[in-house]
Amino acid sequence: MDFITKLPRTAKGHDTIWVIVDRLTKSAHFLPIRETFSLERLAEVFINEVVARHGMPLTIVSDRDTRFTSRFWKRFHEAMGTRLNISTAYHPQTDGQSERTIQRLEDMLRACIIDFGGSWDSHLPLAEFSYNNSHHTTIGMPPYEMLNGRRCRTPICWGEIGQKELGSLEVVRETSERFDQIKARMKAAQDRQKSYADKRRRPIEFDVGDRVMLKVSPWKGIIRFRKRGKLSPRFVGPFRIMARVGEVAYRLELPDELSGIHPTFHVSHL
Repeated sequence: MDFITKLPRTAKGHDTIWVIVDRLTKSAHFLPIRETFSLERLAEVFINEVVARHGMPLTIVSDRDTRFTSRFWKRFHEAMGTRLNISTAYHPQTDGQSERTIQRLEDMLRACIIDFGGSWDSHLPLAEFSYNNSHHTTIGMPPYEMLNGRRCRTPICWGEIGQKELGSLEVVRETSERFDQIKARMKAAQDRQKSYADKRRRPIEFDVGDRVMLKVSPWKGIIRFRKRGKLSPRFVGPFRIMARVGEVAYRLELPDELSGIHPTFHVSHL
């Protein structure tokens, strides 16, 4: 899950989209919200829109948004039996599925925003319908078909969908074969992406107390770590390592002027 923020405010007061993607079926929910929603309100939306339709997930992957790292959000999911997996700063590969979905959704809204005017939230269900019924390369079918076991009945295929009588054993067999096929395709896609990353990856390890330089991405016109433009330093620091977080992330001791930045970083940025 992730947020698309700073959107044009609609008549209903919505200025943010909450994007939630299922890692297996690739089906997605696009929920219009306000950036000022309280955590209690977000929990209510989550129960009404996700839990009521699909049940509680086993794990959730998200970035380190302050709403996701709050004590309330953690305790809420602990009570529900869900494990929270938080990505490290400036490492979008951890949450690549939702990042890619957000790119597609932004492209869809950008192409239609003139026709939608200021009411993009009213058309968001149609964007969700379009996304979930579009062919997905990784699973080899639309997410709707993977989730429900059949193609969605739409105006462009009225004659293709009819009432089918299937025995229970045949349904179970087809579903099992479908899941095996999807998992094999997902494994192939993951291996392909891993091979691309391995070409530029080298094993690096540090010890607590080491001093490291922190990589700064030179984005044009963007201030990051109080640095702007392509001629800004590629690295800032050095900073002392306070602790190791998992196998590939470290927590740094940042100065007070960088207190607004989360101190945990992936090893590829050190």
